[in-house]
Amino acid sequence: MALVTFMIAAPLLVGLGGLLLPPTRKGRLPAAAFGIAAAALALLCAVTLLATVREPITASAEWISFGDLTVRLGLRADLTAIQVSVAVTAVALAVQIYSVGYLHRDERYAPYAAQVSLFTAAMLLVVTADDLILLLIGWEVMGACSYLLIGHDRSLPEAPRAAVKAFLVTRVGDVGFLLGIAFLAAHAGSFAIEEVLAGTYPPWIALLLLAGVAGKSAQFPLHTWLPDAMAGPTPVSALIHAATMVASGIYLVALLYPVFVQSPLALSVLGLVAAVTLLLGALAATAQDDIKRVLAWSTVSQIGYMAAALAIGAPGAAIFHLLTHAAFKALLFLAAGCVIHAVGSNQMSRMGGLRRNMPDVFWCTVIGLGALAGLPPLSGFWSKEGVIAAAAEARDGHGQVPAWIALVVWVAALLGVALTAWYSTRLLLRVFFGPVPPVRAHEPEAAADKPAPVGPAFVGKPTYLELEAARKAKALAEAAVAEEPATPSEPSPPRPLDPPALMHWPVMALAVPSALLGLVALLPDARTDLALAAPHVSLSLILALALLVTGAASAWWLWHRRPDSDPAGALGRLRPLLANAFYLDQIQELLVVRPGRAIAEAVRDLDRSVVDGAVEGVGRGATGLGGLLARAHRAPLPRAATALLAGAVLIGVAAAILGGVA
Repeated sequence: MALVTFMIAAPLLVGLGGLLLPPTRKGRLPAAAFGIAAAALALLCAVTLLATVREPITASAEWISFGDLTVRLGLRADLTAIQVSVAVTAVALAVQIYSVGYLHRDERYAPYAAQVSLFTAAMLLVVTADDLILLLIGWEVMGACSYLLIGHDRSLPEAPRAAVKAFLVTRVGDVGFLLGIAFLAAHAGSFAIEEVLAGTYPPWIALLLLAGVAGKSAQFPLHTWLPDAMAGPTPVSALIHAATMVASGIYLVALLYPVFVQSPLALSVLGLVAAVTLLLGALAATAQDDIKRVLAWSTVSQIGYMAAALAIGAPGAAIFHLLTHAAFKALLFLAAGCVIHAVGSNQMSRMGGLRRNMPDVFWCTVIGLGALAGLPPLSGFWSKEGVIAAAAEARDGHGQVPAWIALVVWVAALLGVALTAWYSTRLLLRVFFGPVPPVRAHEPEAAADKPAPVGPAFVGKPTYLELEAARKAKALAEAAVAEEPATPSEPSPPRPLDPPALMHWPVMALAVPSALLGLVALLPDARTDLALAAPHVSLSLILALALLVTGAASAWWLWHRRPDSDPAGALGRLRPLLANAFYLDQIQELLVVRPGRAIAEAVRDLDRSVVDGAVEGVGRGATGLGGLLARAHRAPLPRAATALLAGAVLIGVAAAILGGVA
């Protein structure tokens, strides 16, 4: 248990201490060194636990009591928790190392590194907590860290807005989550997770917990914060998408699965929400031009696969896909960061032809996109097919939800395979193949375009497009001097644009689990540990592979006809609809945000006019009365004497009248 404690304490203490470092260049080196060291130590602890622990280990101590309810500082490490901890710490270490190169010009690197460490510690606390209150603390610290990290780049006007949106949308779900925890504890008579899992509960408690899951894991309709969170630095996107925030909701349902099994209604709702989210994310990804938003929407879709597996009764398949997704999604975001670092833009329309200039990044991206699409034998193939196979079994009446819901999940999962293959192929072709696009960053007609959020890492660094333009300009100038026609010179060898070593090696390292992690499904002992079914050829597998080939081939065919065009152009009038994700953001703005703002303004006006008016009226009345008494007190002596005499006469007359009556 000491290893579990140290695994959490190392990034926690470094994060808290790093917040005290000055947010200047002087604090950069110690912040980077301590952040990397803490992540490495946490990973070492997690790997050691994975190699040595076979049975769950627990330790707890009483912290505080609320009447009959006792909150304990308890930690628990079972095999699932340790596996997820390895994924969290591995991605955190890769992000800490990568960030040193990616944000090499960032003056505020010290608080950034500290917040990444706190983010890591909070997720590890959620994974290993043995008490609901302790889990809730980690859950909320993650929300605070995501707010700080998404809004890190203050030079981007959209970053603070995205941070506030992420914080508020997830808070909406957390209201239900907090109530669900309270009711669980009230029914179980304890916050201890082991005792909670042994109880029986009404079905609506699981529905309350699902609200928090939908918020943190970006499930419909609380998914809208995740694509906008791409305003944060790319390494932060990798951390949020791969191993922390969006994975926490899936892990929570797996942790409290006995509670959800008691509520078929909650699992049915989760299944339908997962199917909608899965297809929504995949469809939206097909029409994006921003490379990070393509990956963001793919995360929404892949989390939908995990939620679907939980709904149909396959938590092992959900956790397995969570682990493989952590590897290949971290790889894809960090590889995308390398491309952005070279090109100076997030827009795929400003990329192209990078295959020869960035060969290592190209092959790593091929592995990541292949795993995302479910291409055998890469990791995503084994985990995604496990989800689809489980849906097929549930469709036949062997799941936790009605057969028709399992059928909806199964169909959505298969359609998601085709869509994922389509947008993955499109991304690969648009970024690494085709002609080099013209430089548009400094053209007058591009001035109105919204610049891509490249951040402080790119200040003063010539981009790939600028280098290509300079090379062509030099060739034209040399041709003019030689009195030859101003035609481009012979193609020169491709200019190497692979990133610095601190960005290069984390990408290369993540390519290994992205390619090989799924093969553990072939090992009987590993299948037992992960509660997975043995792989086998089935109708679902054949359909999935056929749809994968169909999706990839159709994207390639559309591109091959015109390599300088975007395959998404074939979407026609549907493209704006898909690019805006069916305008759900605007619908929420119209139905929720504006009425909420109007109610808030009405309450504010009521407070000013009624509450403040009453208080100020009493104050004005008291002031006026005091003024009258003050003027009477300052009256001249004759007037005061007259008033005194009149008062005495009135008292005497009153006394005489009362005495006569008596």
